[in-house]
Amino acid sequence: MSKRVVKNYGFYGRFNHYIPKVSGMFGLLLFLLAGGVIGGIFALLVPAIYQGSSGNEVSTMVSYVVMFIPAMLYASSRSRINMMNKGGLKLDNGHFAPVGGPLSAVLVVIATLCAAYCCEPITALLPEMPEVLKAALDSMVQGNFFLNFLCVSIFAPFFEEWLCRGMVLRGLLGNGMKPIWAIVISAVFFAVIHANPWQAIPAFTLGVLFGYIYYKTGSLKLTMLMHFANNTFSLIMSNVPAFQEAETFRDVLQGPLYWIIFAAAALMLVLIVKKFATIKVEDNTSAFEKVPSLFDDTQV
Repeated sequence: MSKRVVKNYGFYGRFNHYIPKVSGMFGLLLFLLAGGVIGGIFALLVPAIYQGSSGNEVSTMVSYVVMFIPAMLYASSRSRINMMNKGGLKLDNGHFAPVGGPLSAVLVVIATLCAAYCCEPITALLPEMPEVLKAALDSMVQGNFFLNFLCVSIFAPFFEEWLCRGMVLRGLLGNGMKPIWAIVISAVFFAVIHANPWQAIPAFTLGVLFGYIYYKTGSLKLTMLMHFANNTFSLIMSNVPAFQEAETFRDVLQGPLYWIIFAAAALMLVLIVKKFATIKVEDNTSAFEKVPSLFDDTQV
């Protein structure tokens, strides 16, 4: 017998050995809220330091990134402690057979856009969005396109997928929760961090889709791609003149065309989900590569 030292390389490896239970999920949420307070302070300081015309976008981007730092530091420290004597689960895997990686990437982008479109009739039933919230959301998609792209299309998918799928969903699955409940709870968590019903309803719907894909493939990069596709599409549409004054696609797509596209999108979504159903998983975590503890006793 000898002891084999196992090292974790790359960013994801910092968190492999922390598989939070439900209590850990609430702990991460508390650290996220604390990060939000700290981020808010940074948002107040940025305009005093940065005097450029894109001050609002810079302030939003900095405060958003800062918000996730406490939760990441907490998860990383817990993983370092656990890795001494506990195994872990990789955050990012490639369990794509028989669909295959490239085809999976194409299909999930299509599925994401279809799901986002199908959410619209539900969100259209909500009362009109308050002007303060509308102005805040508009500031994230209008103005300096590059800075908004960096925040909305790069940082948001990276940090939110790390948290909602990589930590919360992987943790629930890794602690034996039934996949359906783990996916739903992680989707609720995803909705809650958006803090308002106009974003929370589509976030929950997309969160269920993202969670299902993560459960089947174990690929965090795939769900980040899905998140990127959704946010980038929204960002682009918000900067297209024909859509800037429109509240929904129904304001632009008149008559039966709107519902024809809705039916086609719903059918496409069902077919893609059925395609991913062909990926076999033997148990909750079979799509996730097991990571041994730091000192793993092995035969040589």
